[in-house]
Amino acid sequence: MTQESFQLDLSEKGKDKNGETISLNRRLFMQVLVYGGCQNTGTLIEALEQAHFDGALYADINDPQGVAIVAMHENPDYFVGELRQMLNRPPFVSLTPKPEYTMLGRTYSVGYEQDLEATLLTRPRRRVLDPEMRWAIWYPLRRVKNFETLPEQEQRLVLMEHGGIGHTFGKAGYAHDIRLACHGLDKNDNDFVVGVLGPELYPLSAVVQTMRKTKQTSQYLESLGPFFIGKAIWQAKF
Repeated sequence: MTQESFQLDLSEKGKDKNGETISLNRRLFMQVLVYGGCQNTGTLIEALEQAHFDGALYADINDPQGVAIVAMHENPDYFVGELRQMLNRPPFVSLTPKPEYTMLGRTYSVGYEQDLEATLLTRPRRRVLDPEMRWAIWYPLRRVKNFETLPEQEQRLVLMEHGGIGHTFGKAGYAHDIRLACHGLDKNDNDFVVGVLGPELYPLSAVVQTMRKTKQTSQYLESLGPFFIGKAIWQAKF
């Protein structure tokens, strides 16, 4: 096969109800940007509405002048184009960036999802914009590198234990997660960005606490955080 005829398939994969492989070459990029020095959130909300911003604005529980925005788009050009222009104009340009909290990731599939559009696009966007999901904890994580050398079946068992806890909390309506891959997109070499969202804050803390007991967290994580904790004070319409 010549180099000219070789094609590398980078689309996200899933399985239909008959077990056949399906694919979708679309994904949602999401970015968390945190700021201090905000004394008037009303001006931020007005600017976001005027810009038809697709995302959410959070009040930082750990900083009385802290805020964060979560931006979403399929095209990464948006983040260095329209979003960049908006953030370099008042009122955002007067805020104090907190780059240690900046997170950027992309939605991804693990190979068995039957509805790739929901997994990659609709569901994560809906969770950010759901007015019931008022509270959020966002954080990056980095696995120890030898996790990738484990046999595939062992990796699957480790991840199933972790995912089972998330499923239990989600089914009860306490917490829902957003999982983003950030390989090569993070200055600290983190592997994933996780958002845990729900109607109340305590269950979000509880799910993080419960996951500390899993094999993935106790044996295969190198680092977690820093954690941004906030409450949505404005969300775009879904």
